[in-house]
Amino acid sequence: METVVWSRPENERAGTPLLVMMHGYGTDEQRMVNLFPQLPKEFTCAALRGPVAIGDHYGWFLLDYFLANDFADVITATNKVFAWIDSVKRNHSSVSLLGYSQGMAMASTLLRLRPEGFKATVGLSGFVLENDLLALSESFDSPPPFFWGRDKADPVIFRDAIEHTEEWLNKNMALTSRTYPGMGHRIEAREMADVSAFLRFYVLR
Repeated sequence: METVVWSRPENERAGTPLLVMMHGYGTDEQRMVNLFPQLPKEFTCAALRGPVAIGDHYGWFLLDYFLANDFADVITATNKVFAWIDSVKRNHSSVSLLGYSQGMAMASTLLRLRPEGFKATVGLSGFVLENDLLALSESFDSPPPFFWGRDKADPVIFRDAIEHTEEWLNKNMALTSRTYPGMGHRIEAREMADVSAFLRFYVLR
């Protein structure tokens, strides 16, 4: 990862739980940096910039309107994130994931490929990839804790993707699901309060 913004200086990170944060399509890491003050102070947060240029902004892999993608691009992006996590995780007590929009697809894919590697996962206003190769390779000894927050009337995430996401999460995760009417394709303070409670329960207790 060429650009990472941290919530605390390097000399204050040792032994803290790490929260790896991934932004949505066509935005950048600042969208996640803005959330730092709303998360539990015990965490070290790291906002990553996606590797693919989308106009003047960034993403993790190319998408069309129906969220179709080239899975080779997905694997390239996930391998870059894995390599970065492996370079820093020894300094932290645990690693958790938070992804918004396309970042939720990234977070859930990282979890599917390395289920033992993450303490908790948060997905906001996003989706889980529908992919046969991922489905064949994934194996969960026990359901990992996963928070899914969204507005049921979100105008951005395609309906079929939401249906698949709901089915997959209910089948495979220890799911905490919350909806926020009127929020749209955004992140709001009421949602972040629930995210913080989730992280405190599953990571800090």
